[in-house]
Amino acid sequence: MDSGPVEPLLGTARGSARPLPPDRTQAILEATKHVAARLKSAGYPFALVGSVAAYAHGVPAKLQHDADFCILREDAEAVTEALEAAGIEVSVPPEDWLIKAHSHGEEIDLIFELARQPVTRELLSRAETLPVDSVHMPVLSATDLMNSQLYAFSEHHCDFGTVLPIARTLREKIDWKRLRREHQDSPMPDAFLYLLERMDVIEPREAGP
Repeated sequence: MDSGPVEPLLGTARGSARPLPPDRTQAILEATKHVAARLKSAGYPFALVGSVAAYAHGVPAKLQHDADFCILREDAEAVTEALEAAGIEVSVPPEDWLIKAHSHGEEIDLIFELARQPVTRELLSRAETLPVDSVHMPVLSATDLMNSQLYAFSEHHCDFGTVLPIARTLREKIDWKRLRREHQDSPMPDAFLYLLERMDVIEPREAGP
């Protein structure tokens, strides 16, 4: 999942510039709406997550990657049948934490483990109903969306630049105290939170005893 904005031009070694990839935003939104409509009509709990969820919350970005939904692991087989009945192609990848769907030429990931954390009914119950290109659907709450980004940080993956726009845009909607409690013993998430303090994106944490 990629939540960061796209740079305007990518330079080459010879000083020339090559244009951005084609803007896939509308195609990704159409695929998102198609899958969400089927999930809503079938009655399975779900929530939009990832870059399209950030977009729904108001984070400005050109979408260049797939859309992601959270579903319950126990619903995976039934969700597959419901999507296939609607003419949406579904495949099961080698990874055991998601299934993949294809709509409008775009890939949709239906995830039951989010950053190695199981998707739960409690998580889905906290989702907000937001419009996504005029179609209302459950979207992971701002706090849970940021939490999933923090859980994804590790010594092998710590691209703070892609998460910073989300933190800046949604800072008033995020429960930072909760995130500090959950990640105080994790070096990379804690470093990111400290960076946000130094950049005056969030208030400094309260001094401990």
